[in-house]
Amino acid sequence: MLITAGPTHEPIDEVRYLGNRSSGRLGVAIADAAASDAWEATLLLGPTHLEPAHPHVRCLRFQTTADLESLLATHFPECDALIMAAAVADFRPRERASGKWTRGESMTLDLVPTPDLVGSLPRSGQVVAGFALEPRERLLASASRKLTSKRLDLIVANPLETMESADIDAIILTPDGRQDPGPMSKDAFARLLLRTIRDLVEA
Repeated sequence: MLITAGPTHEPIDEVRYLGNRSSGRLGVAIADAAASDAWEATLLLGPTHLEPAHPHVRCLRFQTTADLESLLATHFPECDALIMAAAVADFRPRERASGKWTRGESMTLDLVPTPDLVGSLPRSGQVVAGFALEPRERLLASASRKLTSKRLDLIVANPLETMESADIDAIILTPDGRQDPGPMSKDAFARLLLRTIRDLVEA
Protein backbone atom coordinates (compact mmCIF):
# COMPACT_ATOMS: atom_id res chain seq x y z
CA MET A 1 0.00 0.00 0.00
CA LEU A 2 1.45 3.35 -1.09
CA ILE A 3 -0.02 6.51 0.45
CA THR A 4 0.87 10.14 -0.29
CA ALA A 5 0.04 12.94 2.13
CA GLY A 6 0.72 16.57 2.92
CA PRO A 7 1.40 19.61 0.72
CA THR A 8 4.10 20.37 -1.80
CA HIS A 9 6.30 23.45 -1.52
CA GLU A 10 7.40 24.96 -4.82
CA PRO A 11 10.39 27.32 -4.35
CA ILE A 12 10.09 30.96 -5.43
CA ASP A 13 13.54 31.94 -4.16
CA GLU A 14 15.84 30.53 -1.50
CA VAL A 15 13.43 31.61 1.27
CA ARG A 16 9.88 31.67 -0.10
CA TYR A 17 7.70 29.03 -1.68
CA LEU A 18 4.23 28.42 -3.09
CA GLY A 19 2.36 26.06 -0.79
CA ASN A 20 -1.04 25.22 0.62
CA ARG A 21 -2.67 24.58 4.00
CA SER A 22 -2.85 20.80 3.79
CA SER A 23 -1.87 19.24 7.12
CA GLY A 24 -1.48 15.68 5.83
CA ARG A 25 -3.61 14.48 8.75
CA LEU A 26 -5.88 12.20 6.70
CA GLY A 27 -3.06 10.59 4.73
CA VAL A 28 -1.10 9.90 7.91
CA ALA A 29 -4.23 8.38 9.48
CA ILE A 30 -4.65 6.16 6.41
CA ALA A 31 -1.03 4.98 6.63
CA ASP A 32 -1.36 4.17 10.33
CA ALA A 33 -4.63 2.32 9.75
CA ALA A 34 -3.15 0.40 6.81
CA ALA A 35 -0.21 -0.80 8.90
CA SER A 36 -2.60 -1.80 11.70
CA ASP A 37 -4.61 -3.77 9.13
CA ALA A 38 -1.53 -5.78 8.06
CA TRP A 39 -0.80 -3.82 4.88
CA GLU A 40 2.84 -3.17 4.09
CA ALA A 41 2.44 0.61 4.19
CA THR A 42 4.76 3.17 2.61
CA LEU A 43 3.90 6.82 3.26
CA LEU A 44 5.26 9.56 1.00
CA LEU A 45 4.89 12.62 3.23
CA GLY A 46 5.28 16.28 2.34
CA PRO A 47 6.47 19.18 4.50
CA THR A 48 4.26 18.86 7.59
CA HIS A 49 4.98 18.49 11.30
CA LEU A 50 3.04 15.22 11.45
CA GLU A 51 4.61 11.77 11.57
CA PRO A 52 2.99 8.34 11.37
CA ALA A 53 2.43 6.76 14.78
CA HIS A 54 2.58 3.11 13.71
CA PRO A 55 6.14 1.74 13.88
CA HIS A 56 5.70 -0.37 10.73
CA VAL A 57 4.88 2.55 8.41
CA ARG A 58 7.83 3.31 6.13
CA CYS A 59 7.87 7.11 5.80
CA LEU A 60 9.73 8.90 2.99
CA ARG A 61 9.73 12.69 2.77
CA PHE A 62 9.29 15.04 -0.20
CA GLN A 63 9.23 18.82 -0.64
CA THR A 64 8.31 19.58 -4.24
CA THR A 65 6.08 18.04 -6.88
CA ALA A 66 9.21 16.88 -8.69
CA ASP A 67 10.38 15.11 -5.52
CA LEU A 68 7.04 13.32 -5.22
CA GLU A 69 7.07 12.41 -8.91
CA SER A 70 10.46 10.74 -8.46
CA LEU A 71 9.31 8.80 -5.37
CA LEU A 72 6.17 7.61 -7.17
CA ALA A 73 8.23 6.40 -10.12
CA THR A 74 10.31 4.31 -7.72
CA HIS A 75 7.63 2.92 -5.41
CA PHE A 76 4.38 2.77 -7.41
CA PRO A 77 5.37 -0.24 -9.57
CA GLU A 78 5.80 -2.43 -6.48
CA CYS A 79 2.49 -1.58 -4.75
CA ASP A 80 -0.99 -3.13 -4.92
CA ALA A 81 -2.79 0.14 -4.25
CA LEU A 82 -2.05 3.87 -4.26
CA ILE A 83 -3.99 6.37 -2.16
CA MET A 84 -3.08 9.80 -3.54
CA ALA A 85 -4.03 12.02 -0.60
CA ALA A 86 -1.22 14.57 -1.08
CA ALA A 87 -2.27 18.13 -1.92
CA VAL A 88 -0.04 18.63 -4.95
CA ALA A 89 0.41 22.20 -6.19
CA ASP A 90 -1.33 22.96 -9.47
CA PHE A 91 1.40 25.43 -10.49
CA ARG A 92 5.07 26.11 -9.79
CA PRO A 93 7.35 29.04 -10.64
CA ARG A 94 8.99 28.60 -14.03
CA GLU A 95 12.34 29.55 -12.50
CA ARG A 96 13.63 29.70 -8.94
CA ALA A 97 15.23 33.06 -8.15
CA SER A 98 18.69 33.01 -6.65
CA GLY A 99 19.08 34.61 -3.25
CA LYS A 100 16.07 36.39 -1.72
CA TRP A 101 13.70 38.96 -3.18
CA THR A 102 13.88 42.17 -1.15
CA ARG A 103 10.86 44.15 0.00
CA GLY A 104 11.62 47.12 -2.25
CA GLU A 105 11.60 45.06 -5.45
CA SER A 106 8.47 44.37 -7.45
CA MET A 107 7.79 40.71 -8.14
CA THR A 108 6.05 39.01 -11.03
CA LEU A 109 5.76 35.25 -10.87
CA ASP A 110 5.73 33.27 -14.10
CA LEU A 111 3.86 30.08 -13.20
CA VAL A 112 3.68 26.84 -15.15
CA PRO A 113 1.40 23.85 -14.51
CA THR A 114 2.79 20.94 -12.54
CA PRO A 115 2.48 17.49 -14.14
CA ASP A 116 -0.57 15.28 -13.57
CA LEU A 117 1.16 12.75 -11.34
CA VAL A 118 -1.72 10.28 -11.05
CA GLY A 119 -2.94 10.49 -14.62
CA SER A 120 0.51 9.82 -16.04
CA LEU A 121 1.37 6.76 -13.93
CA PRO A 122 1.87 3.58 -16.01
CA ARG A 123 -0.31 0.94 -14.37
CA SER A 124 -0.17 -2.83 -14.15
CA GLY A 125 -3.29 -3.71 -12.20
CA GLN A 126 -2.91 -1.44 -9.17
CA VAL A 127 -5.96 0.08 -7.49
CA VAL A 128 -5.62 3.87 -7.55
CA ALA A 129 -7.60 6.23 -5.31
CA GLY A 130 -7.59 9.99 -5.78
CA PHE A 131 -8.99 12.99 -3.95
CA ALA A 132 -10.98 16.04 -5.00
CA LEU A 133 -10.97 19.05 -2.65
CA GLU A 134 -13.57 21.61 -3.75
CA PRO A 135 -16.36 23.85 -2.40
CA ARG A 136 -19.52 21.81 -1.84
CA GLU A 137 -21.41 23.42 -4.70
CA ARG A 138 -19.06 21.93 -7.31
CA LEU A 139 -17.61 19.02 -5.34
CA LEU A 140 -19.44 16.09 -6.94
CA ALA A 141 -19.16 17.40 -10.49
CA SER A 142 -15.41 17.95 -10.11
CA ALA A 143 -14.88 14.57 -8.45
CA SER A 144 -16.83 12.76 -11.17
CA ARG A 145 -14.73 14.40 -13.89
CA LYS A 146 -11.48 13.46 -12.16
CA LEU A 147 -12.65 9.89 -11.60
CA THR A 148 -12.97 9.48 -15.37
CA SER A 149 -10.15 11.68 -16.69
CA LYS A 150 -7.51 10.29 -14.32
CA ARG A 151 -8.66 6.65 -14.76
CA LEU A 152 -9.22 6.21 -11.02
CA ASP A 153 -10.78 3.23 -9.30
CA LEU A 154 -12.28 5.52 -6.69
CA ILE A 155 -12.14 9.14 -5.63
CA VAL A 156 -12.78 10.81 -2.29
CA ALA A 157 -14.88 13.96 -2.75
CA ASN A 158 -13.68 16.12 0.11
CA PRO A 159 -15.30 19.52 0.91
CA LEU A 160 -12.99 22.47 1.56
CA GLU A 161 -14.11 22.98 5.15
CA THR A 162 -12.48 19.70 6.23
CA MET A 163 -8.99 21.16 5.76
CA GLU A 164 -7.04 21.35 9.04
CA SER A 165 -9.93 19.60 10.83
CA ALA A 166 -9.87 16.33 12.76
CA ASP A 167 -13.18 15.38 11.11
CA ILE A 168 -14.32 14.80 7.54
CA ASP A 169 -17.64 14.69 5.69
CA ALA A 170 -16.58 13.11 2.41
CA ILE A 171 -18.19 10.99 -0.29
CA ILE A 172 -16.47 8.01 -1.93
CA LEU A 173 -17.23 7.70 -5.66
CA THR A 174 -16.47 4.68 -7.83
CA PRO A 175 -17.50 3.96 -11.43
CA ASP A 176 -20.26 1.75 -9.99
CA GLY A 177 -21.71 3.97 -7.26
CA ARG A 178 -21.04 6.02 -4.16
CA GLN A 179 -20.74 5.83 -0.39
CA ASP A 180 -21.96 8.81 1.64
CA PRO A 181 -21.09 7.87 5.24
CA GLY A 182 -21.65 11.32 6.74
CA PRO A 183 -19.43 13.23 9.18
CA MET A 184 -16.85 11.20 11.09
CA SER A 185 -13.32 11.44 12.40
CA LYS A 186 -10.52 11.16 9.88
CA ASP A 187 -9.30 8.06 11.70
CA ALA A 188 -12.70 6.36 11.22
CA PHE A 189 -12.85 7.48 7.58
CA ALA A 190 -9.38 6.05 6.98
CA ARG A 191 -10.58 2.63 8.14
CA LEU A 192 -13.69 2.85 5.95
CA LEU A 193 -11.63 3.82 2.91
CA LEU A 194 -9.21 0.96 3.46
CA ARG A 195 -12.05 -1.57 3.62
CA THR A 196 -13.32 -0.27 0.28
CA ILE A 197 -9.86 -0.48 -1.27
CA ARG A 198 -9.24 -3.98 0.06
CA ASP A 199 -12.48 -5.10 -1.60
CA LEU A 200 -11.24 -3.65 -4.91
CA VAL A 201 -7.79 -5.23 -4.60
CA GLU A 202 -9.28 -8.64 -3.81
CA ALA A 203 -12.02 -8.45 -6.48
